[in-house]
Parts: sequence; C-alpha cells; structure tokens
Amino acid sequence: MAKKQAIDQNINQEKLSKKTYSIFDFTKSERPFLITICVIISIAGLITPYTYAAMWFGFALAAYSAIANDSIQTIGTFIASNSKRPWYLLWLFMGLIWVGTVSYSWFYYAGDVTYQRLSVPGLEKAPESFVFLQLAAPIVLLIMTRLRMPVSTTFLLLNVFTYKAGTIVDVMFKSFVGYLLAFGLAMIVWFLLERFVRNYLKGQAKSYWIYLQWITSGVLWSVWIMQDAANIAVFLPRELNPVEFSVYAGFVFIGLGFLFYMKGDKIQEIVNEKSNVTDVRAATIVDLVYAVILFYFKMYNNVPMSTTWVFIGLLAGRELAIALGKHGKTKKRNAWLLRAFRLARKDVLKALAGLVVSLILAIIINKGVRDEIIAFFQ
Repeated sequence: MAKKQAIDQNINQEKLSKKTYSIFDFTKSERPFLITICVIISIAGLITPYTYAAMWFGFALAAYSAIANDSIQTIGTFIASNSKRPWYLLWLFMGLIWVGTVSYSWFYYAGDVTYQRLSVPGLEKAPESFVFLQLAAPIVLLIMTRLRMPVSTTFLLLNVFTYKAGTIVDVMFKSFVGYLLAFGLAMIVWFLLERFVRNYLKGQAKSYWIYLQWITSGVLWSVWIMQDAANIAVFLPRELNPVEFSVYAGFVFIGLGFLFYMKGDKIQEIVNEKSNVTDVRAATIVDLVYAVILFYFKMYNNVPMSTTWVFIGLLAGRELAIALGKHGKTKKRNAWLLRAFRLARKDVLKALAGLVVSLILAIIINKGVRDEIIAFFQ
C-alpha cells in the first residue's frame, strides 16, 4: 500500500510575504486615491437622506466613473493614436460632440437626455429617494476603473435602480447578444482585411487617415452617448429643465477635459496592450466597426445594453482574427492564439465581476427584484 504523503500545514512564508508586500505597495502608491474614496464614502453616507443633494451627488459620481471606465470603448483608441497631439484639442472636439448630442435628445424628446433609454418598464420612474448602496455603486465603479477592470456601467449603475427583474434580464440578454455579434463580426472583418492590412497599412500613414479617424471617432462617441447617457442620467429626473440640463451637460464637459488631461488614466492600458491600436489606420477600423454595431442596436429597440460587452467582444474577435491570420512557424502562430485567448478571457472575467456585483446590489436594494426572484424559484 502506497504511503500517504504528509500534508504540509506550514504557511508558505515566501508567498505570504509577496502578497503582503503587493498589498502594501498598492496601498502606498494609491494612497491619495484611497483617501479620496474614504472621503467620498463618508459624504455619501451623510448626504443619502437628503434626496435632492443625493441626486446631484450620485449623478456627479456616475458621470465621471462611467465615462472614465467606458472611455476605453469610445475615446480609448482616439487617445492612443493621437497621444502626441495637445490634450485640449482632443477634449474640445469630443466635448462639443457631447454637448451637441445630448442637446439634440433634450430638445427632440422634451427634456429627456437619454434618447428614451430610460423609458422602458422598470426604469421609467425617477428615484424619489435614495439608499446608500445606490450612491455606493458609482464608487465601486471608480475603484474597479482604478484597477483597470472593464466593468459594464450599464449593469452596475442601472441595475441598482431597476425595480423589475425582467428588465435586468432583457438588458443582460441584449448585451450578451451584442458580445457575440461583435465577436463574430470582428472575426470576419479582420480576417478578410488581414492580407490587405499587412500589405497596405505599412510605413507612415497618409495624412487623410487622420481626418478619417477623427470622423469615425466622433461618430462612435456620439452613438455611444445615445446608448450610455442613460447610465449617467439614471439619478436625475426623466425630464430636465433648462438649469438642470445646463448642469448635466456642463459637468460632463468639464469632466471630459480632466480625462483627456490624464490621457485616459489607468483604464487606458487595456487599449494600449492590444495589437496596433496606436496606428491611426487600425484605430479607424476599430471605431468604424464598433459604431456600426452600436447604431444597429440603438435602432433595434430602446432597451439599454452594455456597450462594454460589445467592445470586449469586438477586441477579442479582432485579436483572434489577427492571430489566425499570422503566417510562419506553427509554434509562433500558436503563441499568438494563446495570447488572444488570454486577453479575451481576462477581459470577460473582469466584466463578469462587475456583473456579479451589480446583481448583488440590485437584489439587496430593490424589493421588487427580490420578490420576482423568490416567486420564480417557488
């Protein structure tokens, strides 16, 4: 009879030391950020009972956290491929598009700045009071953004206000379909273009590519606003008066300036690690395909969707198509495929973490959601 190996019950000091020091290093390097988070949490706890103040405080947190996290989807490639240009030039371009896009919705839909994304059942009612966890949702998003996690702001910010479980299911279904569509379309587009890209997109880009990229980036940014402005405005009344609209549009405009000044901050690294995104020609193709997908879903129905899931599906399909198009030794090609799968898995796992957090918050906060879930299992 084989002798059983003794179980080592001693603590691995080396691993423990590494983990301890990594936590210590993170705490030390992110000390100003952690202090800011503690202050914001304290303010959120104090301000929650005061509905009007909590409404604007929650909006301010949601506006910055949502755009900072989702910046990788829309202006991430724009920032990466225009890193040598003055930040204020990029800010004014995107900022004016923001003002124009939300102004159109405000005029056309009689005070609604979300292109009717919040008119669906379960989200059509503006909050009449707030609980602490609703204000905590954008704080959680801030932390996840700092950790470079591409979280779905749609799930994290809208789910905590949805009082119907069916609405959450509809949003999740539309978002997952968007991921699959983006993945498949990216695979087809980049696999067909791979030979063209390899033979044509060489050397210095022609000057007209800059204009094409700015146009496609502007269109993508506008279409993204039509989809995701709901995540920011969910704290506010469904119809804004002129003063409320001015605060809404002006605050985000200024926040965009800060984001461009920071060059996308930590979350920008998710874009920078992908293949050739700093090339203005590759960035233009990414933005064009993404804009087409978002516009299709905007026209399909008014149910909000997670643009984050569409974006990571697009990048995953693109990376896999690039890997499949590589020629040469099998070993080298397999290395590219492994890299593509690892990047896709990492992004999906991080996005899933945000989804789980949003579902937990939705179940805790909303009695209607809890009742529907209990009734379903009974």
